[in-house]
Amino acid sequence: MRLGVLDIGSNTVHLLVADVRPGGRPLATTSKRTVLRLMRYLDADGAITEDGVTALVSAVSDARALATAENVDELLATATSAVREAANGADVIARIEAALGQPLQVLGGETEARYTFLAVRRWFGWSAGQILLFDIGGGSLELAAGADELPDAAASVPLGAGRMTIQFLPDDPPGEDAVDRLRAHARATLAPVAEAFGSLPRPDHVVGSSKAIRSLAKLAGYPVPGWSGIERMVLPRRELKAWIPRIARIPASTRQELPGITADRTFQIVAGAVVLHEAMKAMEVEELEVSPWALREGVLLRYIESLSWSAPAA
Repeated sequence: MRLGVLDIGSNTVHLLVADVRPGGRPLATTSKRTVLRLMRYLDADGAITEDGVTALVSAVSDARALATAENVDELLATATSAVREAANGADVIARIEAALGQPLQVLGGETEARYTFLAVRRWFGWSAGQILLFDIGGGSLELAAGADELPDAAASVPLGAGRMTIQFLPDDPPGEDAVDRLRAHARATLAPVAEAFGSLPRPDHVVGSSKAIRSLAKLAGYPVPGWSGIERMVLPRRELKAWIPRIARIPASTRQELPGITADRTFQIVAGAVVLHEAMKAMEVEELEVSPWALREGVLLRYIESLSWSAPAA
């Protein structure tokens, strides 16, 4: 069957269409992203403004129309931290559901982490052993760790790249003092998470997913041979640290000329880099590998598992 996953996140509304079957690997056919950066539409009370809701509903309507044109059998619609935590979240969800013509699944932070962990586990396989996962979105940072398909520990903290840009790095470029304040905030926020994860076994693989981490890996990382000839990207903490003052000194318009930094990430990439560096430091991680699969693939995989298995033809 053909499934669609509509991921309504803090930065984008992203539709992924894939052909799936029980026991098979999802085969993506269409991927369409609409950049919104909902954090910029929050008012002083933490509500999404009418302009933001209008832009969100328009993007959702366009995605629904594309899913129909792609002959999607079922659309799995999810929303993450920006909608979940908005002061007017209930009203926003109702308007999204009206545009979709179906219910919206609003994911909690730990649920996000668990779906993403499932996708990463399937991508890397059982032989990867103990995995530690970082996933940076616009509103939150998710972490998960374990040796199975369900993590032994999962956490979500409000350190998303968009949220931190608005709160700590509103100027362009932000300047060293602002970066230092964000660094201190991230370190304090991550301390209890690092303590909670500290009792777990040391990871065999540290993995980063999300567009922000993929962008940073292209900027500061390096490729290594992967399975079946697929190139993998590795991001060292030392190289990431070295790049932070460099990208913080230049305006956003110049950052998009750097490797891996797309136009929709130029404003948020400094905050994303600072948060990721502090997370790696808190967890005593020297480098991480990048996973091409993340939340959307996790939602797909979980749904595939729920499909009934047919007996083989006689």
